[in-house]
Amino acid sequence: MTQPIVAYVRVSTSRQGRSGLGLEAQRAALARFAEAEELEIAAEFVEVETGTGADAIDRRPQLAAALAEARKRKCPAIVAKLDRLSRDVHFISGLMAHKVPFIVAELGADADPFMLHLYAALAEKERNLIAQRTRDALRAAKARGVVLGNPKLADVRNRAVATVKAEADRFAKNIAPIIREVQATGVSSHRGIARSLNARGVATARGGAWTAVQVGSILRRV
Repeated sequence: MTQPIVAYVRVSTSRQGRSGLGLEAQRAALARFAEAEELEIAAEFVEVETGTGADAIDRRPQLAAALAEARKRKCPAIVAKLDRLSRDVHFISGLMAHKVPFIVAELGADADPFMLHLYAALAEKERNLIAQRTRDALRAAKARGVVLGNPKLADVRNRAVATVKAEADRFAKNIAPIIREVQATGVSSHRGIARSLNARGVATARGGAWTAVQVGSILRRV
C-alpha cells in the first residue's frame, strides 16, 4: 500500500504563476520522486508568493492549508526543492514547530529536520555571500567617485552580480565532467554524487565539502 503525501509547489511572482513557469517542473520532479519511493500524491497546494523573510509563512495561505491537510491525513508534506519552502533558517525552524514531517525530493526521503536546517543554513550563507560581494563592489565604486543614485551605480551593481554569476558558471563548467563521470558509475542522487566528490577529494568553489544542495546548484547551471 502506498503512503499518501501532500504536495506543495510555489513560484515567486504572479508572472510565473500565470505562465506556469516552474510549476510544471516542480510537479514533474514530485511525480518522479513519488513513483520511485512508492508514494501517492493525495493533494496538491499551489502558491504564488515570495519566499523571503522569516515570517513568510504568514503570507502563504496555501502552505498553511498544505500543513493542515498533512496533519489531517497524518502524512508528510513534500516539496521539490528546499527553496520552495525557504532559504531562511528561522523560517525552516518555525515550520518544524508545526510537527508536520517534510520531504524535500531533491535531498531524498531520509533528510531529517536537522539536515533541512543545515541545508537551509548553507543556502542562506551562499545568498549572504553574494549580497556581501555586491555591497563590496558598490563601496569600491563609491570610493572611485561614483555618486549614489547615479545611473552608473546600477551598472556597477549589475556588473558585480554578473561577475559573481560568471565565476559560478565557470566553476560549474569545470566540475561538470567529474560529476558526469560519477553519474556514469550509476550514482544518480545528488546526495550520492556529493559523497563521491568528497571521497575523491574534490572541493567546492570555496574549498569545502559537497552537499546535495550544492550538487543540485551545479547541475542547474550546466
